[in-house]
Amino acid sequence: MKINPMKLMQLKGMEDQLADSHPKLYPFLEAAAAAVDEGSVIAVEMTTSEGKVLRSNIRVSAEDMELIRKLKEVRE
Repeated sequence: MKINPMKLMQLKGMEDQLADSHPKLYPFLEAAAAAVDEGSVIAVEMTTSEGKVLRSNIRVSAEDMELIRKLKEVRE
């Protein structure tokens, strides 16, 4: 798989902008990543601008934990 370095730089800039716009997001994600374990339930809720509420959740499996470990390695 070939990775375009320019696209990665563009994504990094967008990530920095997201962190600046929403300063509580990354501390929350870091705390959640440190606390997650097999059997944890991750729930997500979104309310659209029209007021519609969308909800979902997953129970973290052993396979999910492997992906989470790999994602943590990418961030190091």
